[in-house]
Amino acid sequence: MTKFTDLLDGYRRFRSNHWRNQRERWTELKEGQSPKVMIIACSDSRVDPTQIFDTNPGETFIVRNVAALVPPFETTPGQHGVSAALEFAVQFLKVEEVIVMGHGSCGGCAAALSQQMKDMPPGEGGFIADWITLLDDARAKVVQDHSDLDHDAAQLAMEHEGVKTSLSNLRTFPCIQEKEANGSIKLIGAWFAISEGKLHVLNEEHGKFNTVE
Repeated sequence: MTKFTDLLDGYRRFRSNHWRNQRERWTELKEGQSPKVMIIACSDSRVDPTQIFDTNPGETFIVRNVAALVPPFETTPGQHGVSAALEFAVQFLKVEEVIVMGHGSCGGCAAALSQQMKDMPPGEGGFIADWITLLDDARAKVVQDHSDLDHDAAQLAMEHEGVKTSLSNLRTFPCIQEKEANGSIKLIGAWFAISEGKLHVLNEEHGKFNTVE
């Protein structure tokens, strides 16, 4: 099990190897960042985008949360963490692509499908239950198409619908609508299979996820 002391050992390896070997790169990054890609991924410890895509520091702007969800555009009072990150990436960093990456064995999607945390108090599952209500419409579609919600096929469908939901919600943001219309930004859906280590990319025209070879 990794503990903080293990992380410090990793930090020392980073200082001795990666940081030293990419010293020029880190000097450049001190002056600012200019990533062209934003990735919205799940907080799950098994799906680190920087590892999956083998990227270097400064190449991707990443937001991670339960089930890789994007809420729809809204202006109601509150702290809108994902929306703030999206706004910064799109309007100030001028990213050219936004990738929503779901994954296999997603606990957030499983909880949305089973509704096992519904009505739990905050701090005991209630925060999660409230967050994954963003998947209610996706769940309704899966329920309609799958009679056995405990089957792997229903879980997979839920994970795929989760990605599609976030893409749809992205398109409720005026800045995304404008930039997608003029071709200055592209939205991409993806799903990573943990067990196989394979990435699947959504063909939105056909609604299917295709394996990247």
